[in-house]
Amino acid sequence: MKRHPFITGFVFLLCIGIAFILGLWALGQMGLLEDIGVSSKAKVAVIDIEGVITKSRPIIAKLNRYKDAEAVKAVIIRIDSPGGSVGPAQEIYEEVVKLREQKSVVASLGSVAASGGYYIASGAHKIIANPGTITGSIGVIIEFANVEELLGKIGLKSVVIKSGKYKDILSPTRQIQAEERQLLQGVIDSIHGQFIDAVAMGRDLPRETVAVIADGRIFSGEQAKNLGLVDELGNLQDAIKIAAELAGIEGRPHVLYPEKKRPSIWEFIIQESLIKLQDTLSHNNLRASYILSSANSQ
Repeated sequence: MKRHPFITGFVFLLCIGIAFILGLWALGQMGLLEDIGVSSKAKVAVIDIEGVITKSRPIIAKLNRYKDAEAVKAVIIRIDSPGGSVGPAQEIYEEVVKLREQKSVVASLGSVAASGGYYIASGAHKIIANPGTITGSIGVIIEFANVEELLGKIGLKSVVIKSGKYKDILSPTRQIQAEERQLLQGVIDSIHGQFIDAVAMGRDLPRETVAVIADGRIFSGEQAKNLGLVDELGNLQDAIKIAAELAGIEGRPHVLYPEKKRPSIWEFIIQESLIKLQDTLSHNNLRASYILSSANSQ
């Protein structure tokens, strides 16, 4: 059967186009991979902690990865977080303390590093903050809503069957009792004391000094430095320089920044196709505008 030359040529060009896109994607993937062991040059690694802290496993995995990487001599924890859950923050803090036994660790505070964010930072050798960084907020809080009156207005009642008198201690459908409030206050005070101890130890400050300012108040980076909660004022680049000096790295260090999200092959193809389509439409619109303006001028 005779092949149509147009179809044959189209299929050939399509195959070349797909191969070209696949090649670009592969090169992009290789460019996004971190280079930990390719060269023997001493490296400084940066780990991001962003947003509300709700889980610890991804951050701990990165900390352990760099702890075992011989070429990585220093680690910077870049924090942009208002805090979060107590458990994950404490778990990350403990791993930071372990890491500082083997590597130089510097905390770089971004726009905000408060509560659990500062808890983690206190485990580093040094803390660097911008003058306007919002930090501090050394405290603990439990908060819940009570909708008992609202349910009463619409005729709904809550029925609870429990195994112990305190099992529904934070129930939103009834008022909290005095003894329950006292119990919760004891939990809060215990965790608060742990927070104070961590900051006092990490910052090498008297516990009494930390306790005075550990009432939940926030500070600017400049205020925190005056109180001893921050070592120096500066940005991420300053933190990189300080981390390299702590690790004894001479010259400009090789910096391992956080990995970027690697797009799938289909995401890459779709993105490239959309870009090509947008370029084609823009070109056609310009051409149509030129023809229309030329016609009007005549």
